[in-house]
Amino acid sequence: MNHSGSPLREFMALAKPRILVTALGATAAGAYIAPVQPGASVMVWCLVGLGLTVAGANALNMYIERNIDGLMERTKNRPLPAGRLPHDQAFRFGIVLALIGIPVVTFGANALAGILSAVSFISYVMIYTPLKQKSSFALLVGGIPGAMPPLIGWTAATGRLELPGVVLFAIMFVWQVPHFLAISLFRNEEYARAGLVLHPHESGERRTKLQIVLWSAVLVPVSLLPFVLGVAGPVYLLTAFALGLAFFLLGLRGLSKVQPPAWPRQLFALSLVYLVAIFGALLVDAGLRS
Repeated sequence: MNHSGSPLREFMALAKPRILVTALGATAAGAYIAPVQPGASVMVWCLVGLGLTVAGANALNMYIERNIDGLMERTKNRPLPAGRLPHDQAFRFGIVLALIGIPVVTFGANALAGILSAVSFISYVMIYTPLKQKSSFALLVGGIPGAMPPLIGWTAATGRLELPGVVLFAIMFVWQVPHFLAISLFRNEEYARAGLVLHPHESGERRTKLQIVLWSAVLVPVSLLPFVLGVAGPVYLLTAFALGLAFFLLGLRGLSKVQPPAWPRQLFALSLVYLVAIFGALLVDAGLRS
């Protein structure tokens, strides 16, 4: 086993920092646009607790998938397949973080936010992660924990499960499907070698592209609901409509007989821009209202 490198750095890698930052940003955005602003201490405890929970879930995901990660070029240098951390340490690290994180959200924010955090953790680690090797349906299951952060932020602020918070969840859930289908297209062979079952393997490339078009079409009206419900203003409306239409049209291009080889990567890149831009627009509109 190769023990080179800083142990702190390797444990930080287990937490998947980019996913962690995205989750915390979406949580903070959900709380910020809520009609009731949480106290500073509530928000700090919510973010700390959720951060620990997400980091723990990511570490356990890496623990479970350590052999799979070793088969893929993109992930073979992660701490566990590369042998820079013992497997049992990663397991204990993930369990301890989750056991601390969920109670911190529960008692630092409120019970509802804690329950949603627990649901997110369980669905990601115990359902989504093993299901990836059996069925492409895992994509929809994985969409649940992936879309939970803004709803957790909203409930941390309000203490209630309300329609606008559910809409934020729905936007992220629907967005994830074409986002990850695009990844499955340009990493198709790599995932197949690792034994992961994705839509291109089960349904074929053409049907995967059709699903991208359908889900990106659904994303346009769903993304406009915050404006309809009065929690977003014209900045958000224009941003969501323009980028949603661009996302749909680029997805539609995948069905053409002549398409650039880089099309899936272009769609993936646009999906990242889309998510950052619409949450940024939500925050701008919330700031203008305050």
